[in-house]
Amino acid sequence: MTYVIALPCVDVKDKACIDECPVDCIYEGDRMLYIQPDECIDCGACEPVCPVEAIYYEDDVPEAWADYYTVNVDFFAEVGSPGGAAKIGAIPGDHPLVAALPPQEH
Repeated sequence: MTYVIALPCVDVKDKACIDECPVDCIYEGDRMLYIQPDECIDCGACEPVCPVEAIYYEDDVPEAWADYYTVNVDFFAEVGSPGGAAKIGAIPGDHPLVAALPPQEH
């Protein structure tokens, strides 16, 4: 099990969750942040600090955003498990579902 970042993060990228993550498993794409599911230890530290309520435990993702579990997993298809966001920095691009979204108003 893992935590998932969903639609409310798109075009926000507040990054408070990155500061709270003890294992550095939250990576930055062009338009949103993504949780690497193999690195996440399910501690939940990221969830309460998200100002737009975009982070959910895998089983608690609202039905309207259910695809975001796959979005978070698939984002890492090419890079795998880098072992920490800080050492690789932002990953260029986004999952195709995110990239296709119109700009989000917040």
